[in-house]
Amino acid sequence: MIVLNAQLFYPMFALFLLTLTALIRMFLARVKAVKSGQLKINDFKVYTTPQPDEVIKMSRHFTNLFEVPVLFYVVCLLGMVLGMTSLPFMILAWAYVFARVVHSIVHTGSNNVILRMRVYGLGWVFLTLMWLIMFFRVFQGSLQL
Repeated sequence: MIVLNAQLFYPMFALFLLTLTALIRMFLARVKAVKSGQLKINDFKVYTTPQPDEVIKMSRHFTNLFEVPVLFYVVCLLGMVLGMTSLPFMILAWAYVFARVVHSIVHTGSNNVILRMRVYGLGWVFLTLMWLIMFFRVFQGSLQL
């Protein structure tokens, strides 16, 4: 029987909530653009009509939450299966989520590109460290076989 490390569920759920929030904000931006006459509902059929910056920003941000975070979900699921309960791994998981929250605030707020790039890079550092910990855990286990 596999015992899962349920502690990793919480940072994964937090990132899901961030993604859900981005979905709602994107939807509201689109509704606002349609109600104000900037877009027509049919403009969303094939997305060929130029869209307002706010709609593009929210759409791009939502899409962004399905790019690199997929690697976070995978490493967390592996961690749950392999029993990664180390404090450093957990801290890195929460640090990654925190970096994504800050990135979301910057991206959908001031959209300061330099700050956004730095926070995005920091998230990559946290995620890379999680994968390195996972690699060494699996590598050590394979040496014991």
